[in-house]
Amino acid sequence: MKAVIQRVTNARVLVNGEVISKIERGLCVLIGICNNDTEEDIKFISRKILNTRLFEENDKRWMRSVKEMTFEILCISQFTLYYKLKGNKPDFHHAMSGEKAKEMYDQLLATLGKDYSPDKIKDGVFGAMMNVQIFNDGPVTIEIESPVKAVKPDDKKTESSNS
Repeated sequence: MKAVIQRVTNARVLVNGEVISKIERGLCVLIGICNNDTEEDIKFISRKILNTRLFEENDKRWMRSVKEMTFEILCISQFTLYYKLKGNKPDFHHAMSGEKAKEMYDQLLATLGKDYSPDKIKDGVFGAMMNVQIFNDGPVTIEIESPVKAVKPDDKKTESSNS
């Protein structure tokens, strides 16, 4: 599982021109789910999102987490984070497929809410074409990926058949 975390002064997500979710100061997090992610990956990413120190305190940088600051989090599902270029064309076969990815994504949102505060966790519409408006603060953008696991036998077949 991968999270691209951006510290924001505010952010919002629109679908068909309608604002679906918005936050003030906090984090906008793009979430990619790999085809071999598990509940352990959810716990790891949730812990990192909530506890990574990206905010200042008394003019000292990198002192406080989003949780300590009681700021909001806007999560956006983004399967394109698990791409591999084949020439100039992106290939997304390492991204988890739709229905299973939605279950994992929903579980991540629930874990964030349980470990923090459900009313501070916002999201877009899974699988929809979204317009995400981000006012990056800093700018501060970091990427976190859960520890790499061994490739499943099915992945090896897919890779060798795509070679």
